[in-house]
Order: sequence, then C-alpha cells, then structure tokens
Amino acid sequence: MPSESVSTISGYSKYNPEAQRRKKINPLAEIYPHLPQEKYDVIYADPPWDYGGKMQYDKSSIKTENIDFERNVFISAAIFKYPTLKLKQLMELDVNSIAAENCILFMWTTGPQFANSIELGQAWGFEYKTVAFVWDKQVHNPGRYTLSQTEFVLAFKKGRFPTPRGARNVRQLVSVHRGKHSEKPEIVIDSITKMFPTQKKIELFARKNYVGWDNWGLEIPNHKVEILSQGETKELQHTIKNQ
Repeated sequence: MPSESVSTISGYSKYNPEAQRRKKINPLAEIYPHLPQEKYDVIYADPPWDYGGKMQYDKSSIKTENIDFERNVFISAAIFKYPTLKLKQLMELDVNSIAAENCILFMWTTGPQFANSIELGQAWGFEYKTVAFVWDKQVHNPGRYTLSQTEFVLAFKKGRFPTPRGARNVRQLVSVHRGKHSEKPEIVIDSITKMFPTQKKIELFARKNYVGWDNWGLEIPNHKVEILSQGETKELQHTIKNQ
C-alpha cells in the first residue's frame, strides 16, 4: 500500500493517531461511581466537559505555517487529561438525589459550554441564578472570537438559600495565574467554604480531598488538603479513607 503522500498530509492526520493513543478512558464498567447516600446543602462541581476531541488552535496545524509538518503538531485537549462526558451523559447523573431541600450548586464552566451549563444545572434540579466567580487566568489562549482568558463558576439554587450565611464580602473576580491543565484556583473553594462554613458540602468530579468537604469522582487522593490563608494549601500527614 503506498505511503501517505505529502499532498494528503493534514494537521488532523498528524494529530489523530497521537490523540487516540493519549485519550483517557474511564476505568469503570459504568459511567459513574455511586453517589453518596447523603444530602448536601452546598455542591461544587467541575464537570468534565466534552469538546469533541478538538485540539487547542495552534499555527503548527496549518500547512503554510508548518511546511510538510516537519515540526510536531501542537497537541492539547481535555480528553488527554481525564475522561470527558457529553452533555447528555452529564444529565444522567442524579445530582438531585444528593441535594438537600435548600441547596446551592456552584458549577465551573467555560465560554463554549455556558449554555450547556445552564441546561445541565436545570436537569439536575436547580434554577440558574448568577455568575458567582469569574477567573482571570492571567494567560490567554488563542480563540476564534477573542483571546480566551477567563473561566466561570455559575451559581444555581434549589429551594431557599442555605442558612446561616457566613462571609458576605467574597469577591466575584478571582485573578490567579493559570496552573496545570484543568486545575482550578483553590481560592474559589476556600471562598465557598467561608460563605457556608457550617453547611454540609460535597465536591463532584473532585481531584483533591479538602478538609470540611465530602467528595466524589474517579481521581480522589487519600490525603486531606487543608486550605490556608490566601488560597495556599497544606497536605495533612495522615491518610484517611475516601469519602
């Protein structure tokens, strides 16, 4: 069989084999682990949004910029970091079953997923209320419309606002330099903890294990993390069983 000619080589043909090799697969037989048999006043979620396997836009995928693709095609996609889920699959998660009668849901999203996020919150039994946090990542990504530099935490409510309320001076804008892919600034969960210090709280799709929070997901470490001043964290020495 003849080898692929230079004229038929494309950014996708260079990217796709590597994409298939690096794609993260859910290790479970079912989509989700079992949810806790508990009711929570505060739910904090960072859904693994699906972007159709799209790589981040980069000039290395353009023939005229990368002649004969002599350089590696820039590869960056959410699905290389964790198993992503389509909106329909996310809607199947019965978050309402763990929500107290009066509950607040804080959900991470991006510009392209904004409308899907509102639809998802409603499917989970919540009413969209506002943008709770705007994260200025201090670093921009290429974008088709404007340079992408922010992510958002949306606030949804079920029933009444949970009481008693803690801090009332939490700022909406969070300006923290972007870290690793999909890693969120810990000042956000710290701020939510200060707003609702006595309420029962859970983080969904968690990848850390914070003091004062239950958690659920595929990648939860055993060690608890304590949030210190200004969003800094300290990993506690003892190991506990995942919640």
